[in-house]
Amino acid sequence: MSTIAIGADDAALELKNLIKRHLESLHYEVVDYSNDARKDLPIYPDIAWSLANAISDGKFARGILVCGTGIGMAIVANKVPGIRAAQCHDTYSAERARKSNNAQVMTLGARVVGPELAKSIVNAWLASEFEGGGSTEKVEKIGFYEQAAQNACS
Repeated sequence: MSTIAIGADDAALELKNLIKRHLESLHYEVVDYSNDARKDLPIYPDIAWSLANAISDGKFARGILVCGTGIGMAIVANKVPGIRAAQCHDTYSAERARKSNNAQVMTLGARVVGPELAKSIVNAWLASEFEGGGSTEKVEKIGFYEQAAQNACS
């Protein structure tokens, strides 16, 4: 059984719980970083940072973050070195997030996508793997620029 980390702020708890049940029905173990599960992480930047660091540290291969739009969660998760978080609003963007960009984190907006679409987006993301090929050089270049930015700040 694979384990997926999930996290949501107060604007997205209902959708997060639906996705969590959906993942469990697909036989995934789910570790919840949400503010209803962990009272010490009350706002979305804390939740996204904590979940993305857990993935960066190798505790999980993938994570799903949900807030009102998915934008804020993606911005924060992408601040963690080595993380590629993609905001997904349809099945195609979810598929390409994995196949072309090797995104380990998907973000969703509870005020943007409905429950059935959210499940379809999650399914597309889970079914997709990094294709490599021409995308390998691009993902490596992302890592290069990330390292350059870290060196510039040191």
